[in-house]
Amino acid sequence: MIGALVLGPIALLSGTVRVGARAFGWAALIATIGTVIPNYTFYYSVARLPAGIMSIIICTVPMMSYPIAIALGMDRLQAGRLFGLACGLVGVALIALPEASLPDPAMAAFLPLAMVGPLFYALESNVVARIGTLGMSAVQAMALTSAVGAVIVAPLAMATGQWVNPIGPWGAAEWALVASSVAHAIAYSTYVWLAARAGAVFASQSGYIVTGTGVLWASLLLGEVFSIWVWAALAVMLLGLALVQPRDRSQARV
Repeated sequence: MIGALVLGPIALLSGTVRVGARAFGWAALIATIGTVIPNYTFYYSVARLPAGIMSIIICTVPMMSYPIAIALGMDRLQAGRLFGLACGLVGVALIALPEASLPDPAMAAFLPLAMVGPLFYALESNVVARIGTLGMSAVQAMALTSAVGAVIVAPLAMATGQWVNPIGPWGAAEWALVASSVAHAIAYSTYVWLAARAGAVFASQSGYIVTGTGVLWASLLLGEVFSIWVWAALAVMLLGLALVQPRDRSQARV
């Protein structure tokens, strides 16, 4: 809802927003696979896994996107990138298997759920690459997707008792939701803007920043300490991220 309020006025000022049945159907699809499902699994997992681990798992998005693109006939099999995919699997194994990798070995049970988010982000990127945005700009498409996503999530939130009352007294958690929502809208729009102008390959390098700063903030703000296995997983996943990304603009899809 906050994302729609932030991006909606910008979308209206930047041009005509498509409001037909196809546009709403597209927005419902992207909202479901790109926001509703991955956000639910992310928030559920991050409450049970260290934030630094979640930041490392984000590395798997391009690794999951690659086999999906191959299955859809949008990319071709390459040995180097296949090895990058294998590095991603090794990285996850280094987190899940050694008993010393996680603060509590029982946390490993939540890793499969934590992987659902990256899987759906990868699916979303391939769907958008295949069908496009129906002529809408990135901001317009994201504003419509945010609005439709709010309509999808609102009854689910109320039915499960997770509704955030916008009128009631606000504490740190409510203000954190507002701040993170605004930051997300700005950062996501900036990423799409960068990808459109500098190319998806250049923009995708932000993945290194996401993972690196995620681990750094987890250490500085939350005092998280990682075992040698987690650092090894980080190194292997960054190698996999470097290998699996397309090498030229002709292979990149925004």
